[in-house]
Formats: sequence, C-alpha cells, structure tokens
Amino acid sequence: MAEFIKLYEENPNPREIEKVIRVLKNGGLIIYPTDTVYGLGCDITNNKALERIAKIKGVKIEKANLSFICHDLSNLSDYVKQIDTSTFKVLKRALPGPYTFILPGAKTLPNVFKKKKTVGIRVPNNNIALEIVKQLGNPIISTSIRDEDEILEYTTDPELILEKWGNLVDLVIDGGYGGNEASTVIDFSGDEPEIIREGKGSLEIF
Repeated sequence: MAEFIKLYEENPNPREIEKVIRVLKNGGLIIYPTDTVYGLGCDITNNKALERIAKIKGVKIEKANLSFICHDLSNLSDYVKQIDTSTFKVLKRALPGPYTFILPGAKTLPNVFKKKKTVGIRVPNNNIALEIVKQLGNPIISTSIRDEDEILEYTTDPELILEKWGNLVDLVIDGGYGGNEASTVIDFSGDEPEIIREGKGSLEIF
C-alpha cells in the first residue's frame, strides 16, 4: 500500500518533500495535488517509472499524452523547440496557472519521447507541486487521475484516492480536497493557437 503523507500548500514541510523526492528518484509513482485536479506523476528521467505510468494508462509511453510539470519556464529549451516572443509572452502571462500548453518538442527530449512532435508544458499554481519539481531538479511527467464515474470525472478526496490507487503507486500526498475541473489545453504547435480543451483556466487572458 502506498505511503500517505499530509502537506500544506502554504508551507510544504521540507522533510516530507524530501521523502517525495526519494520516492521519485527511486523510480516511484506519486499522486499529488495541483491547481486543478490530482495528478499521477514520476521523474521524467526514470524509464522504469515512465513504463509503469504507461502500463496504468494502458498505452505505449511514446503514444501517451502526458504533461511535463515544470517549476518555471527557465529550462523550457531542454524540452521545447525555440518559440516566438509572442508565444513566450502568453506563457509568461498565464503561468503558473491552470493551463497546459502544447508546444513543438525539442531534439533534446529524453529518449523515450524522441518521436513526439509536441509536448504539453504545465506550471501549476500550487506550492506543493512546484516545490517537488524544484527540489527534484527536473520536470515530472504527469497525467490526471480520471474517474470511471460518469458524473464525477475526477476524484477530489485524497483518502478515496488512496483507497483506489494505493496498490498502484508508491506515495499519495494529501494536499486537501482537489478540484474537479482539469486544465485548459491550448495547442501552440501550429500556425494558429487552437483550444483543445476548455477547462479551469479562463480564455480571457488570451
């Protein structure tokens, strides 16, 4: 059964964050809060962990639509081809926030993602998520934990998440009740920005 730890967004306990980092570095999977719904994540550099996520999703890792959770936009060029100034300004204005930006993938992507033409970049406005990525030193690969329930698309109660996912992951973070609305997804990889999914993030800032 997964370890279950409580973290407070205003002031995430550094000792508990260290515990999360150890799990990630050892190839573990975590469930953690974001500014939208709870996410399932692993260290982007750990192939064993990436394969585990792909297995849970029932897809090949190269085909999986996963987001790169970043601490900020400073290392963007490691994962994304050079983007124009106007796109970068939009990202600066929107992030951290409840948006996923689909951008052209760089040649320097980790091997398992080499065939991907685009990547989803996300900088959530949640201190727990940001602190984890900051301390880890590189992005985590993430996917929302969806629910089979027709009415409730996303499980919001951390204890219910533990009950349901506890045997599939190594650690579940209780960061309080999660949201039930996913991020707004905007594709900036083509000539014109395209809204793929309208979610929590308002489109007015664009």
